[in-house]
Amino acid sequence: MGKPHSLQSDAAVHGARLVIDLDAIAANYRKLAAMAAPARAAAAVKADAYGLGLAPVARSLAKAGCETFFVAHFSEGAALRAILKKARIYVLHGLPADAAQFYMAHALSPVLNSLPELAAWRGVNGPQGGVILNFDTGMSRLGMSAHDAAQLVSEPGLLAGVTVDYIMSHLSCADDPAHPLNVRQNAAFQRLRALFPHAPASLANTAGVLLGADYHHDLVRPGIGLFGGSLSNVDAGAFQRVVALYAKILQIQDVDRQDYVGYGATFCTDGPGRIAVAGIGYADGYMRALGNSGFGAIGGHRAPCVGRVSMDLCTFDVTAVPAHLCVPGAEIELIGPNVNIDEVAAGANTLGYEILTRLGSRFARSYHGDGSGKP
Repeated sequence: MGKPHSLQSDAAVHGARLVIDLDAIAANYRKLAAMAAPARAAAAVKADAYGLGLAPVARSLAKAGCETFFVAHFSEGAALRAILKKARIYVLHGLPADAAQFYMAHALSPVLNSLPELAAWRGVNGPQGGVILNFDTGMSRLGMSAHDAAQLVSEPGLLAGVTVDYIMSHLSCADDPAHPLNVRQNAAFQRLRALFPHAPASLANTAGVLLGADYHHDLVRPGIGLFGGSLSNVDAGAFQRVVALYAKILQIQDVDRQDYVGYGATFCTDGPGRIAVAGIGYADGYMRALGNSGFGAIGGHRAPCVGRVSMDLCTFDVTAVPAHLCVPGAEIELIGPNVNIDEVAAGANTLGYEILTRLGSRFARSYHGDGSGKP
């Protein structure tokens, strides 16, 4: 008997492939760091580095010079600590009950969002690292209030033995430079800075960096810009493209008359045409909302996504695409040079953040570069 056939772990056995450019991530970090200087630049790598893979992304950012990272959950922090032994890692979701020892064991620093969390950290026996005090300045999300800040000033014992690395807040509308809440929040944050004059401060995410030096303070915390997403206050090409997504064409359906496409008969062809069936669906993160509103590209020719996106398949009208490009085994670009991630987000009535973090695990993933920028 001959040797059993071995399938390669590539697009041949997956419905789609995802290509991630680590050098582009590093270049985006360096650009944001230069824009924010002399403030230092951290990196937000929560949600598995926005869905792109924590380990390769964190290593590439470290090679680019990043020393400080933000995650959401302490489990993410522990995973990051296993990758980067010397990085400073802050956990945005605060200090859950009975988690302090875990934080110390993994050298994690909490972003404290309430006075009870501060008390819990203060009461821990053993060496403690520094913390960030988070204040709400007009977003009504996580963070201590102005009243809490006043109490911390009037009762110095509340901070006894606690090393405050930064005070921080988060901008609500930084992607809209003209929104009055930006100025209002920054003014509120400046008042907080006056209460804690010896503590460095952090306010800006990617959009905040782009608002200018008044918002940079001592540390910026970019996220989406690192991963190639654009914002309404910058041109779409401000950051290098990081992600490319390609789905395999499984079949071409020749339609010789008006006919319906997909579940629910939400699309009907005008007459004779061709429908490409691609091996990707909402189980892979290609959102159901893209049915009849998204598009792909084949050989630079755009093709609308028609009918509903199903769990494992979606369909594209390729009538206007040269027939020799539309054959089973060929690929359709869903994110890439001809379809940027923000156009995909607009088709799904969402943000690039959600598109990135929904990208699934069934893809054949490949990484280009290592963050060093060297060929």
